[in-house]
Amino acid sequence: MQVMVAESAGFCGGVHRSMEMARRALEQGECWCLGPLIHNAAALKALQAQGLHIAETIEEIPAGARVLIRAHGVPDMVRAALRERAAEVIDTTCPRVQHVHDLVLQAAAQGRIPVVVGEADHPEIRAVTSSCSAAVVCRDDRELAEWLMQDGENHKRPLTVVFQTTQTRKIIVNCEILLKKECTNFQMFDTMCNATSVRQKEAARLAAECSAMIVIGDRHSANSRRLAEICREHCSRVQFIPDAAALDCQALRGCRTVGVTAGASAPSWIIKEVKQKMCDEIRANETPIETETEKSFEELLEESIKTIYNGDTVTGVVAAITPTEISVDLGTKHSGYIPVTEYCDDPNVKVEELVKVGDPIQAVVVRVNDVEGTVMLSKKRLDAVKFWADIEAAKEEGTIVEGTVTEENKGGVVVSVSGVRVFVPASQSGLPKEAAMSELMGQKVRLKITEVNRGRRRVVGSIRAVLNKERKEKAEKIWNEIEIGKHYEGVVKSMTSYGAFVDIGGIDGMVHVSELSWSRIKQPSDVLSVGDHVNVYVLGFDKENRKISLGYRNPDENPWARFMAQYQVGSVAKVKIVKLMTFGAFAEVLPGVDGLIHISQIANRRIGQPSEVLSVGDEVEAKITAIDPDKQKISLSIRALSEPEPAPRKEEVHEEPRGMEADALVYEVSATGEATGNAPEADAE
Repeated sequence: MQVMVAESAGFCGGVHRSMEMARRALEQGECWCLGPLIHNAAALKALQAQGLHIAETIEEIPAGARVLIRAHGVPDMVRAALRERAAEVIDTTCPRVQHVHDLVLQAAAQGRIPVVVGEADHPEIRAVTSSCSAAVVCRDDRELAEWLMQDGENHKRPLTVVFQTTQTRKIIVNCEILLKKECTNFQMFDTMCNATSVRQKEAARLAAECSAMIVIGDRHSANSRRLAEICREHCSRVQFIPDAAALDCQALRGCRTVGVTAGASAPSWIIKEVKQKMCDEIRANETPIETETEKSFEELLEESIKTIYNGDTVTGVVAAITPTEISVDLGTKHSGYIPVTEYCDDPNVKVEELVKVGDPIQAVVVRVNDVEGTVMLSKKRLDAVKFWADIEAAKEEGTIVEGTVTEENKGGVVVSVSGVRVFVPASQSGLPKEAAMSELMGQKVRLKITEVNRGRRRVVGSIRAVLNKERKEKAEKIWNEIEIGKHYEGVVKSMTSYGAFVDIGGIDGMVHVSELSWSRIKQPSDVLSVGDHVNVYVLGFDKENRKISLGYRNPDENPWARFMAQYQVGSVAKVKIVKLMTFGAFAEVLPGVDGLIHISQIANRRIGQPSEVLSVGDEVEAKITAIDPDKQKISLSIRALSEPEPAPRKEEVHEEPRGMEADALVYEVSATGEATGNAPEADAE
């Protein structure tokens, strides 16, 4: 017969912590406990022999007594009652259980409905629900489904779902599937204890491999009962016993392999007694016993409680993953965890995409907390040690490395490159002098290592060197491929009164103000702002002097082209008066295209000022009497749409307007269609 003992068998970190605190307290005198400190009759009897008293109600506890709060925790009202009795409280509440309490109370404070998936009569759940009357308890995913459908509205309400720390992984997974399918506003926290998860997985594996299973634990212990249930799912011969006296060795006859596991409340000496009884029984029948390995059971127990020190490199298995940390099974009584910030530098990375439950993982010990039974680990710091050689090689070879900006300090920023801190001076950051270093925080950057001092653990790098190199390479590529009309995506770098400078990828080109818009603008800032991403095209370039002229306005939106396609001489258009002058009125035919209505063409009578008939903003119909395509000028006439008047008695000559009005003025054309150079005539009357 081969006997295989689960490495995770026995006390979890929380129970171990509770028992140690109780032992130290009892060394100083008698103590009281509200309910059994541990779900194990033999262990509890041993504590009572040392002076522990079990009380069912607070009234049984004498005033001023020393009181142990068990690992399951108690409601706030119980703590208040103990304070009223002047009790000296020794709180052994498991940190993971306390986390469940905190989540439930936080949810209630936020107006959310706390939902606890677990056994309603279990001390842990009673403590949670007593502290928060709004909490809803569902035994498993089936009860959760029933509750969600009770009134047809529960699935729409804001829910915060937590789990009993000894819950099974199967129920948690089923609940998550149900919530994602049915609920529109929920938060779910996987509060199952890591030690419980590891113990259940190992029990399932052993049960599938062995002919029989021995589960050691008290029937009042929820995690022990679940271990037995899991083993029965994989093995038909399971004994669920509290101690060695209850072991039926006869029932194990004929079994080639026997697996042994134990709940979180089973002391190591009870596990050892069960193992010893199996050995004695087999020896009595002269049947040799083989262990899973060459190590003795005592050696396995010794390994499970081995001491871990800060700075040690340890290897474990990923037990669970949450948004904030990775739980690691180290094969010891300590619960290992790696904060996400100690796994990698990227704050946006999804850890579950990088590592999976069950993966082996190596890390360095950052801090050991014997009181809470936890070990903080760091993969990032271990990687940093390994990557020092790579950093030195990058400096020697001039290799470009990539990292994440994690800090801003005096004079520059710190970039984490595979866990190694690299200082980048402000002058080498690649940012303008007036820019704040905080602009780089959290960004992934490429840099060149310029200095390495391993003795002082100092590394200096330059982002600017990489940017300059890349910019130079891009500039050469552009000059080799540039041609008139080619389009580029660029960024507006600066502006002047006469135009905007655009970086098209290593080279700055200029967009003249006249090329920014088809309509009249006063300054470039009317159209663009520094930092804008724009699409520009090449109007001209000078490779020798390294100058590029760019266009921004869309040729397809040329208003003159649209006018020429839509109108011709003789067409009637509805125009809008935009400006009045002494010699006539300017009218908008299309946005961006204006024509001149000479004063003589405004009315079929003589007028002194255009304002006698027209006002800015008026919309009137006018006939197009002349078009000069080269100068893009148009002559309009309102008078031509009315009855013609007799010819004027004498010809009047009007001076040509100057300045802006002259540019927009449309001259009359001769009978052959050529510009005469004369302004349109007015009546002499």
